Amino acid sequence: MIPDFLVTHSGGFHADELLSSVILTRLFPEARIVRSRAPEWLKPGADRIIYDVGGQYDAAAGLFDHHQRGAPVREDGQPYSSFGLIWKHYGRAYLAAFGVPEAHAEAVHAAFDARFVLPVDLVDNGALDPSVAGPLAGLTLSALLETLKPVFDESGQEAEDRSFHQALSIARAFVEAGVSQRAAKLRAEALVLQQIALAGESRVLELPRGMPFRPAIVKAGADHLLFVVHPRENDWCLTGIRKADEGFELRADLPAAWAGLTNGDLEAACGVAGARFCHNGRFIAAAATREAALAMAELAVKEAVSAGSGQA
Repeated sequence: MIPDFLVTHSGGFHADELLSSVILTRLFPEARIVRSRAPEWLKPGADRIIYDVGGQYDAAAGLFDHHQRGAPVREDGQPYSSFGLIWKHYGRAYLAAFGVPEAHAEAVHAAFDARFVLPVDLVDNGALDPSVAGPLAGLTLSALLETLKPVFDESGQEAEDRSFHQALSIARAFVEAGVSQRAAKLRAEALVLQQIALAGESRVLELPRGMPFRPAIVKAGADHLLFVVHPRENDWCLTGIRKADEGFELRADLPAAWAGLTNGDLEAACGVAGARFCHNGRFIAAAATREAALAMAELAVKEAVSAGSGQA
C-alpha cells in the first residue's frame, strides 16, 4: 500500500507521532500529513495510514494507535506507543531506504528499537518517569521535542501545524543520526575484530582511526586488552577500555603520575618524547606521534599489570 495521506491527531504533539512521521515520510515522501480528529479522516482506507489516533491497531488496515483498551505490548509486556508500532512494521523498510546493508538490518533494527524507540514508548505510556533523572529530566528526547510546541498565546490549528512541521525536521535529524551511529558501530566492529586478530596477545590494540571499539573487544573475548591507540587529526590518542557498557570504570587507568600533565611536564613524568597530554581522569592521553603513543601505552600496561589491574 502506498498511501496518499499520513493521518495523526491534531492539537498538541508528542514525540511518538513526530518520530512515527519521520519514518513514514521517508518511505512515502509524496503522502500528505493530515493532523485531524475528524471522523472522516479516522475512517480506515487504502489511501491512508492512521497513527496515534483512532483507537485501533490493525497493521493490515493501516491503523496504529495505542490508547485503546487491549493496546498492543511487546513480547516482554512493555507497551508500544505509535512510534514503536510504526518501527515494528516499517522500520526495516526505513533502514533499507536509508541505505543500511541487508546483512546489518536486523541488528540495527533491534539496537535502535532497544535504545531509542523503547524509551520513547515507555515515557509516552507513563511506564517510565523521566523525573527520576532529576535535573536531566527535561533533557530527554521526548521532553525536548515537546518544547517545540507553540507557546500559550500562539493558538490555533495553523500555529500547531507550523510547529509540528518545524519539530519534524529536528526529530528527523535525531532518528537519522541514531540509525547512522548504530550502522557505523557494525562497520567498525568488523575493522576492530581484524585488528584484534593482528594484535595477538598484546595488551594494546592499535586501530587505523578512532571508532567504536568496546563491542568488538567484548565479542572477541579479548579480555587481555587494556588500552587502545589510534591516530587523530593532528596527533595520536591513547585511551582506556571501559569494563561495562554503563559507567566509567576502566580495565586499567593510565598512571597516576601522568594525571593532568601536558607537554614538557608529561614528557618528564613518563620519559617519552612527544607525550602531549593526560586527562586528570586518567582515561585518555595524547601524543605527537605513533611511536610516542605506543611507548606510553607500554608504560601504562607495565604499571597496570604491576598494580594487579591486568585483568578485565
